[in-house]
Amino acid sequence: MRFIRISRVARYGAVLGVAAVAAACGGGGTSSPSSGGASIPAGLSVKSFDASFSVMSSLKGLTAAGKGLGGVILPDTTSSTRYGNFDAPYLMKAFTSAGYSSSDFKIDNAQGSDATELADAQSDVTLGATVLVFDPLNSTVGAQIQSYAAAHGVATISYDRATFTGSNTYYVSFDNVQVGKLIGQGFVDCVTAWSVSNPQVFELDGGEDTDPNAVSFAQGYNSVIWGSETTPLHPPMTNSKGYTLVGDQITPGWTNSTGGTIFQQQFTAHSNINATVEANDGLGNAVITVLKNSGVAAKKIPTTGQDATLQGMGNILQGYQCGSVYKPIYLEAQDAVALATILRASKTPPSALVNSTTKPPSGVAGTQQPASLLTPMWVDVSNMASTVIKDKFVDAAALCSAVGASACSAAHITP
Repeated sequence: MRFIRISRVARYGAVLGVAAVAAACGGGGTSSPSSGGASIPAGLSVKSFDASFSVMSSLKGLTAAGKGLGGVILPDTTSSTRYGNFDAPYLMKAFTSAGYSSSDFKIDNAQGSDATELADAQSDVTLGATVLVFDPLNSTVGAQIQSYAAAHGVATISYDRATFTGSNTYYVSFDNVQVGKLIGQGFVDCVTAWSVSNPQVFELDGGEDTDPNAVSFAQGYNSVIWGSETTPLHPPMTNSKGYTLVGDQITPGWTNSTGGTIFQQQFTAHSNINATVEANDGLGNAVITVLKNSGVAAKKIPTTGQDATLQGMGNILQGYQCGSVYKPIYLEAQDAVALATILRASKTPPSALVNSTTKPPSGVAGTQQPASLLTPMWVDVSNMASTVIKDKFVDAAALCSAVGASACSAAHITP
């Protein structure tokens, strides 16, 4: 019988360390009696995954040797379209490519409900799950799921958002501080490219009230732009490049409409703002809407983002957004399934796969956890065709319909 409910989801994570975690994970890939003669493929690492999913077939021996259900719980269908459009189908492809039958794995979506996410986890355990992959809606439900799983001997993998509790919890995501650094460098480069004079900067941060990933993103871009990982920053302040910080505010809950209201108020109060930093494409578009309504032309006031959304790519091609951080989800899905397969077969993950650590932000309860961190990339007009378009992450026809043939042609994009 098949247990699949496909969905969409949000993002979130943690402050990331850089130390390897071979010690935390106990070394690399030794067999145990429950896994028979199956072994972890030699050289398996975070760099093993690509768009072909070919490495997943090398895990079939481990899949056959493993026991129990592999449960996956995605958090919602409202905060981002990526989880319905990409995560769920990519996770399914990763499982089947690794030799799982349809009854060996289960993909659910919590539809934004803490109670549903916990109930889904409990249901998976009842159905015999030996490993849970879940994207926690928040730290509270994440800790509840981890605690319940631990009490039943089930390993857990926090997918995209970290869970900072327990001793058998792993984290799979992109390096969130590096995401922020890419945003920061993209912003700095754009200020120069767009000839912004005497930059008066406003930062619109993500939902730091609920999402540790938002903290990590801000630490990354603040370190590049201002030389400080403090978040939020407190103006007035000036950096070595002569940029002046006019304001820095978080967007509670990552709500785009709230972000737009915040920026409208700030732009009205500080008409000198001529450069902006946003934590994702949705907030970038909220700012762009205000700028367009105020008569600001293209390539005048930089904006930034992440998630490489269709809307974000359109804003980039039309000259309103500098670029966006692209995180190929097919890599993240394979990474999570590979790690789950190893744990399901009672193996110790190799340090080349569990290649870092994650720890809670200052003041947040929890402990450091082993992490498998992938590398994000910055996308702008120069490489859009060879990244998000080539990967079919953004539909070329839909993009060109939105922005016009000439904008696509200039970026070497063919619908």
